[in-house]
Amino acid sequence: MLFKELPLLRRPAAARDAGFGAVEFWWPFAEAVPGDRAVDDFVRALSDAGVSLAGLNFFAGDMPAGDRGLVSWPGREAEFADSVAVAVGIAERTGCRSFNALYGNRIDGVEHRALALSNLDLAAKAAAAIGAELVIEPLSGADRYPIRTAAEAIALIDETGHDNVKLLADLYHLAVNGDDLDALPRLVDRIGHVQIADAPGRAEPGTGELDFERHLGALEAAGYRGFVGLEYAPSGDPFGWLPKERRGTA
Repeated sequence: MLFKELPLLRRPAAARDAGFGAVEFWWPFAEAVPGDRAVDDFVRALSDAGVSLAGLNFFAGDMPAGDRGLVSWPGREAEFADSVAVAVGIAERTGCRSFNALYGNRIDGVEHRALALSNLDLAAKAAAAIGAELVIEPLSGADRYPIRTAAEAIALIDETGHDNVKLLADLYHLAVNGDDLDALPRLVDRIGHVQIADAPGRAEPGTGELDFERHLGALEAAGYRGFVGLEYAPSGDPFGWLPKERRGTA
């Protein structure tokens, strides 16, 4: 969501120039199975920029058109499995150890839970083979997406039966959906990744009402030591709120 004014392969270097040592990406290809050259170019862009890959989404369909993942989408199991294999291959080359498995929108009249659990089982086993985790993300702004709260995500996580499936706590989505952000520190052992954007608006911190110093400080005090991903649509200077010494290094 950041550096969108640049071609995708130039964004890792832009992140490094802005003072960051790690980046995360939605699925960086147009299809579930990109060509070898596209994968090589993506990995090379990270390496040339000198940034680590902290997180990667599996293929989620046509996100601009409203798709929100393949985990629960009947008939697209092969695409999901193929994208898992590609993502694991990228992770083996980059050191990435966190994969976001977007659940997918409900389809009227279709039972989705069993399929979701089957796909997550495949993905969790593939991730575990390289010491990686899956994260499950509650979303706002997608009426047909059924995982909206931390409790709903954790219920699904518990059903998977895998220790390497965790909650992606995006403070923006959780706040918009009415979750209690002050309760998140009690879930710190279940959280695999944190993302932020201010609410309302989904722009950079300081444009809305969320108290990030308090919420992130409480998570850190509770023991969270992972990355905090910046996933917002900047309304102005995207990083003016964050001193360079706090932007982190690889």
